[in-house]
Amino acid sequence: MGTDAHAFLRELAQELRPRSDQLTEVVLQRLRSEFPEAWRHEDIAAVAPAGLSQHVDAVLEFLERGRELSEVTTPPAAIDFAARLAEHGVQISELLRVYRLVHAGLLQLFYEEMGRLTKDPELINEVMIALSAVAFEYVDRTSQQAVAAYQRARDRWLQRRLTTINEAGTRIGTTLDTTRTAQELAEVGTDHLADLVTVDLLDAALHDEGTHPDDGPPVVRRIAQSASDGGTDRTDPVDVPGPRHIYPEGSEPAVALATGQPLRLGIKVSDAPTWLELPADDSDASGAGGIHSMLLVPLWARGNPLGLAQFCRRHTADLFEDDDLLLAQEIASRAAVNIDNARRYTQERAIALTLQRSLLPQDMPEESAVETASRYLPSGSRAGVGGDWYDVIPLSGARVALVVGDVVGRGLQASATMGRLRTAVRTLADIDLTPDELLTHLDDVVIRLQRTEQRAMGEISATCLYAVYDPVSRVCSLASAGHVLPAVVTPGDAPTRHTVVFPDVPIGPPLGLGGLPFETAQFELPPHSLLVLYTDGLIESRAREVDAALAVLSDVLAQAPASLEETCDGLLHALLPSRPTDDVALLVARTRALDADHVATLDLPSDPAVVSEARTFASDLLAAWGLEEMAFTTELVVSELVTNAIRYGKSPIQLRMILQSTVTCEVSDASGTAPHLRRARAFDEGGRGLLLVAQLTERWGTRHHREGKVIWTEQLIPAAPVE
Repeated sequence: MGTDAHAFLRELAQELRPRSDQLTEVVLQRLRSEFPEAWRHEDIAAVAPAGLSQHVDAVLEFLERGRELSEVTTPPAAIDFAARLAEHGVQISELLRVYRLVHAGLLQLFYEEMGRLTKDPELINEVMIALSAVAFEYVDRTSQQAVAAYQRARDRWLQRRLTTINEAGTRIGTTLDTTRTAQELAEVGTDHLADLVTVDLLDAALHDEGTHPDDGPPVVRRIAQSASDGGTDRTDPVDVPGPRHIYPEGSEPAVALATGQPLRLGIKVSDAPTWLELPADDSDASGAGGIHSMLLVPLWARGNPLGLAQFCRRHTADLFEDDDLLLAQEIASRAAVNIDNARRYTQERAIALTLQRSLLPQDMPEESAVETASRYLPSGSRAGVGGDWYDVIPLSGARVALVVGDVVGRGLQASATMGRLRTAVRTLADIDLTPDELLTHLDDVVIRLQRTEQRAMGEISATCLYAVYDPVSRVCSLASAGHVLPAVVTPGDAPTRHTVVFPDVPIGPPLGLGGLPFETAQFELPPHSLLVLYTDGLIESRAREVDAALAVLSDVLAQAPASLEETCDGLLHALLPSRPTDDVALLVARTRALDADHVATLDLPSDPAVVSEARTFASDLLAAWGLEEMAFTTELVVSELVTNAIRYGKSPIQLRMILQSTVTCEVSDASGTAPHLRRARAFDEGGRGLLLVAQLTERWGTRHHREGKVIWTEQLIPAAPVE
């Protein structure tokens, strides 16, 4: 910095020093307008002015006295501000956004004051360059310390939450008494989360009649409640059970109980809901008992509703937050399992069917790569439910995995084994293995199950077909472990007639034999092709040969209607009797091709100088996609990924971005070394890159291939504002 610029900055700081409070208030007003969500927390709103004031004083003192940047530390109130954001669950990206807003606001005020002190353009230009450089380095240093404080506070919060969850696991479920378990849930809730907790259970569940009433709204009974005034005093347990009652149709409790989705509510004294039922001696003139915030948490276990827990705050001033809702769900889910364990089911087939439904996907996920429809039919025989399953698993890079499998056997053991294998497939798919590698690892899982549970279950065997479809290349890769091959339907010349083929793919051995290889086959699919995966129960029958069944299947698919649901119904109607002798799982997927405008790649040399080029590429691409508001976060993510690839990877390096329901950023290189998160100490110069990436993105991960690896991230696209 030149002598004139140095002296001018000192003079500028001296001029602004008497007006530091005014500077603070101007920037504070901008923060309130740009970042209003934080101001609903009283402690954050209280500490923010002090933190900002200390920042302004520190900047002015730095400019006035010419201190070294190495001496700069984040003001204590700003550290406190970052910690409180973490405790309230505010994302770290919002903390960085605050720093950016404060930085921009102060610079604007400095520039305005500069124009009043001098009209010399050369001096103004020199001072602006010097001031910008100093300001950016100041922000870098102070934001690093604030991020470290944020992470420490977040870690402490997580530790407290784990302690509470562990305590709940110890205190809830000490007996096999349903009422006592519900009361333990209420008492843990008032000790750690709420001022009042009530627990209502379905009347049918209390009488062991199942959990799905035949007709009409569900009838519930209040069987537990606990209240606290901030100390240890609690209300006595309610008379067991309380009177039967029904939540009003369309009310929040009725919706939460019906959908299984928790709700967080704010209660206004002047507009208290009519369904709000308080203990008889616990209401006031307002009718709401002073309650201003509520959590409605359904009690579900093994896919079945049991009742509803209501967490209320009235003496505690803070409203419930999303983190509180997650904690309440954790506690309630543990209690629900224990309540369910205390109940006695009377029909074994009902148990098996319920278990099977809970293990299969409840709702097929919406995928940009494929459109899917599915069916599961349990057998009509007395042998019980089998182990057939299907799954649709989203993978990185816009790809999707389609899975269908069949565990040999019947009853609860087959269903339980099916659940284990489905979980194993999802776990293995999450690390992006090729189909043959995945089946090899799944084979090892079955062999280990055979060794550990042979005495209880006998020999375990299963078949599985695993296929991966890439909408960018339109290539399908699949491998079979003893499973029947899928049907592939491609659009024909006539709109109502399609071509049906069964791919010539090697079929590997069933799972559980070990020592034999699996093989992956690949083929390209035109857009709007159908992949039809199924278990052998669809085509095997005593009344018809397999070849004849395949001919019927081909004929139905060749004339397949546009609707996948109608395709599924047509296949079942044509191939199955009214009561199938074996379980049937059917999965139909229509492929899609990703628009070329939604994929872009950039080859990069192994040179740190190209990081800015990668950021510009990402920013321009987002602008072309109409997603300019994601540019700041995406540029940071791309910068970190490309920098890591250049620093630790090998050429060739490529950046690929994909637009679908999310924005995917992929950086590939020729190195097989995968990055990992690590805990950076407060003054470490590195180690926080992947932490920032993990905080700023919805998901991230690594997938390996024969030429190296790909580091990928997915970011949610902001919802359009409601007009």
